[in-house]
Amino acid sequence: MKPEMRTVYRIVMPVFAVFALAVIGWISPSVADEIKIGIMAPLTGPNASDGEEFVRGAEWAIEEANAKGGIAGHTFDLVVADVKDHSAANVASAAERLIGTDNVHLIITGYASFTMFEVDLMAEADMPYLAAGPSPGFAAIVSKSPEDYWCCWSYTADFKGYETDVLPAIEEFAEQGIIEIKNKKVAIISSDNAYSKTISEGMKKVFKDAGWEITVDELVPFGPVSDWRASLAKVRQDPPDLVINTDYIPGNAALFIKQFQEKPTDSVVFLQYAPAVPEFVKLTGDKSTGVLYNLIGGPLDTPKWPRGPELLKRFKDKYGVDSGPYGVGLYEMLQMYFTALEKVGDARDHEAIGKALGETSADSVAGKIEFDPNTHVALQRNDRVPVSFWQIWDGERLLVGPDEYSNAKFRRPPWMSK
Repeated sequence: MKPEMRTVYRIVMPVFAVFALAVIGWISPSVADEIKIGIMAPLTGPNASDGEEFVRGAEWAIEEANAKGGIAGHTFDLVVADVKDHSAANVASAAERLIGTDNVHLIITGYASFTMFEVDLMAEADMPYLAAGPSPGFAAIVSKSPEDYWCCWSYTADFKGYETDVLPAIEEFAEQGIIEIKNKKVAIISSDNAYSKTISEGMKKVFKDAGWEITVDELVPFGPVSDWRASLAKVRQDPPDLVINTDYIPGNAALFIKQFQEKPTDSVVFLQYAPAVPEFVKLTGDKSTGVLYNLIGGPLDTPKWPRGPELLKRFKDKYGVDSGPYGVGLYEMLQMYFTALEKVGDARDHEAIGKALGETSADSVAGKIEFDPNTHVALQRNDRVPVSFWQIWDGERLLVGPDEYSNAKFRRPPWMSK
């Protein structure tokens, strides 16, 4: 090579190399590319134990993905925003902070607001959003124009089963001779928030339509409850066959059952959601033996659905504590995102990612997840995401229905007469 050619080579080749790397990066932006996943969680306030579980589930999924070298060339980092008390101001602040954070390409949550208003914020920002919060609010927003909400999908199925399925379960237990329906009376106590009120109002209609008398219909302010004795005094004035409390905060529900046990009525006690949180059993000890609750989208801890016990065990092995619905749930939600990302290839193509999420068909700890195209919430039926019924006995959560998944039989609560 002539000297003058060597000079040209020394100048041109480095420039060409830089250009080539730039072109490669333009063609495949995902090479060695770390993206951020935002998570909204209640890290402070009465639901902090749930918030900690959200974060653990997401961290677990991300650690596994990164350990394998990432997904479609992407690795991941988690950015956490505290929704505190779930107020509109705090949820909006958390959502806007994550949306405004550079390189966030997905936002997830167990639950943020109770009305799910943040779905509109995600749609305006073209941000993929996976939530497991109250599905009625989610469906009400999306169903107005599903095609405009390609971003947003709910891992939690339709809540209608929370409203409709308690009565048939009680009637079935009576038919089996486990309990006796003596007076067709029910006491229903609720907390003043969208989640608890929606469920309790639906329950009231179901029981009234079936000819039951509602002996107590009480709404308490949302937030920590220091004493349930006034409410329980009303229950004891006309003892019903069934006592329902839809206040989902574990500390409140734990206090309720402990104070109920001071002078129990001959009633089945059904508590909404709170017994599913590991903290509840720690707070109640043996006082919660006999309590009934149900879940939509909760992990199916039964040999009849092996993925449930498998992931629950892995969570406990990793963190040394049991998972409630959200630790393994958030893990599964990110598996759905990773599958969508593998299809699309580029995390920055938000619309393609959102639409790929909508095509999900996957076995999760909660059952088979597929989304309703009209509401974007998970389809709910026994061969997909069942309404599962659980009873606490000696500190253990036993799956007592439906029969397709149950690993135990409902037993008469120990405070009830023979």
